[in-house]
Amino acid sequence: MAGIVLVGLLAGFTSSGTSSSTSRNGKVTVVYHDDAIKPENQQAVAVIRKSGVFEQVSGWVSKSLALPHDLVIDVTDNVPPGVTDAVTQADGRTIFVPAAFLTELRGVSNDVVTTVSRPAVVPADKFNTDNVYVLSMQFIFGHEMGHALQRQLLLPNLGLEEDAADGFPSFYTINEVGPDPTLAAAIVFDEIARKSGQLTLEGLSTDHPVTQARVFNFLAYLDGSDPQKYDSLLIDTGYLPKSRAPLAPQEWAALNYGWWTQLQPYFSQGFKAQGAKAQQKAGAQLKAVTVAFAKNLDQIRTGQITTGSGAVRDLGG
Repeated sequence: MAGIVLVGLLAGFTSSGTSSSTSRNGKVTVVYHDDAIKPENQQAVAVIRKSGVFEQVSGWVSKSLALPHDLVIDVTDNVPPGVTDAVTQADGRTIFVPAAFLTELRGVSNDVVTTVSRPAVVPADKFNTDNVYVLSMQFIFGHEMGHALQRQLLLPNLGLEEDAADGFPSFYTINEVGPDPTLAAAIVFDEIARKSGQLTLEGLSTDHPVTQARVFNFLAYLDGSDPQKYDSLLIDTGYLPKSRAPLAPQEWAALNYGWWTQLQPYFSQGFKAQGAKAQQKAGAQLKAVTVAFAKNLDQIRTGQITTGSGAVRDLGG
């Protein structure tokens, strides 16, 4: 059975991993299955639908990439057995977003806003339930889009697929949207980690990174994208450890260049020039920060030793 599935996934691809079809023009479509959404979940779906964040991510992918297959995002309560949160099918052609999961995430967002002190990095006018919910869901949806791209395009990973999928929403939102989805996702994931309590063997052994570690990864990518802008918001305030800060610029530059490079063979005709320019700029940035990193390596190592045990603020305080 596994062999049959693998053959099906590989059908239509050349040995280089690109599609052998001449009509690689798959589009991304968001479908809200109103007749399959339970009454108790309709409000959460309505908020997401009105925000347009799913369509925003999907539109960028449709415009920028020539996918070998269509990709459908099904927002529904009629999901495959065992599905409780957003998932991507093995062939990368369908993402299921359970309406019940949206209701759950909106509840977590409300818990954050009503029980946690507003983090200094989040403006007061943006610290409300639906704003935190929509922005964090945009980031989570980006994670699933990362899975879909990896699976449709058979992108190579140097590590776990979950780590790579976590990087796509940072890559997309930092380049196309701004810092808000990252900050909202960090707040929500911090709350989820808090609610989960002490780590269990299952939590440590899953293919997903530990939830609290994901929070710091999200923040590190954001800080590394523009340290001059974000150091005062994230490092000086204690939300991201000072020992992590020197690594952030290279981490972001590698992620940014990595995604542009992986996607470059699949740029749509209308996006090739813009995408190539972005990829070249990202490559130049990676070279520059790597040189700076090497120059300051001894100092960075010493700093990590002296600050590594220092206290770090959580996003709830």
